[in-house]
Amino acid sequence: MKVLVLNCGSSSLKYQLINMDNEEILAKGLAERIGIANGLVKHEVAGKDKVIINENMETHKDAIRIVLNAIVDDKHGAIKSMDEIAAVGHRVVHGGEKFTSSVVITDEVKATLEECSELAPLHNPPNLMGIEACEEILPNVPMVGVFDTAFHQTMPKSAYIYALPYELYEKYKIRKYGFHGTSHKYVVNKAAKVLGKPLEELKIVTCHLGNGASVAAIKHGKSIDTSMGFTPLEGLTMGTRCGDIDPAITTFIMDKELLDTAGLNNLMNKKSGILGISGVSNDFRDVEEAADNGNERAQLALDVFHNRVKKYIGAYAAIMGGIDAVVFTAGLGENSPETREAVCEGLEFLGIEIDKVKNKVRGKQTVVTTDDSKAKVILIPTNEELMIARDTVALVKK
Repeated sequence: MKVLVLNCGSSSLKYQLINMDNEEILAKGLAERIGIANGLVKHEVAGKDKVIINENMETHKDAIRIVLNAIVDDKHGAIKSMDEIAAVGHRVVHGGEKFTSSVVITDEVKATLEECSELAPLHNPPNLMGIEACEEILPNVPMVGVFDTAFHQTMPKSAYIYALPYELYEKYKIRKYGFHGTSHKYVVNKAAKVLGKPLEELKIVTCHLGNGASVAAIKHGKSIDTSMGFTPLEGLTMGTRCGDIDPAITTFIMDKELLDTAGLNNLMNKKSGILGISGVSNDFRDVEEAADNGNERAQLALDVFHNRVKKYIGAYAAIMGGIDAVVFTAGLGENSPETREAVCEGLEFLGIEIDKVKNKVRGKQTVVTTDDSKAKVILIPTNEELMIARDTVALVKK
């Protein structure tokens, strides 16, 4: 059974075509810089050379079209026909309280996802776009939605309730939901295997760091807190999102800049974060390059980001009563030794001792702390796609 998995991020699209009979990856790739100049797709097929497709992608629908064409291409494709795709699994960011597990996508599910779009304005729309684009091209293929919010449903109420009038939670379900759950779940299970201990005995902080970023406190295998909240806007400073700010700033800006709610939402979600501070880009690679060339605002943006991640690690160590490991994953966490080193600097009091030689690695599962480091720091490439494919197969077979 071949399953196509689509993982639409705010400015990227990861995909894998997986033969679920043996969980072999037949094709995989990454569409980058969607909505940004110089778009490209890195496409790989087992046993063939990697292909780089240079093509600008204004929307996620453009990216999906390019990806599907690459998968069935005569020269660098993985299958002869789209008829070989038995099911499509979609990463969906926000399921609210209506979706606490994966579901087969129906018109009713899509309507509910549309309702949730106001909670995840950067992600649910492209998620829906991916679903609808696939339905157009693969009209008879079952689709499954796998939700980022599901893994964090184990948070205690004291972690997810906001200090607002309780009636607002009862009326509108305003609470912390958390995101990147599929990734956090995957890497924490991998980390337990690396440490050689049962997950139920471990206290682990997982750091999913990319254009969108979140940190989770996972105690004995269950998420007990996470940095993202009611929407993916809360928490860390991100590519274009502001993360944690004083709530009073919002009304102050609206008054001063004469913004309505849509304008404020656009400012905080699409014009802030690393882009807003640096004035360079929302792509960390561009910002790191600018910082290396002496751009002070670019360096400030990186310093703000590193400080915020570090602060969450310390906070989560406190609520768990210590940590056994910190895991770095996702685009930045996996591929930036500088980020890992900067974040872990000053965390020696938690028993973390980075080995600068071991840390000079990108995209490969590695323990990057010294042999005698009490708490381990582990680089683990995430595989949200495999987790999504497994859920897809289970639901389709039902």
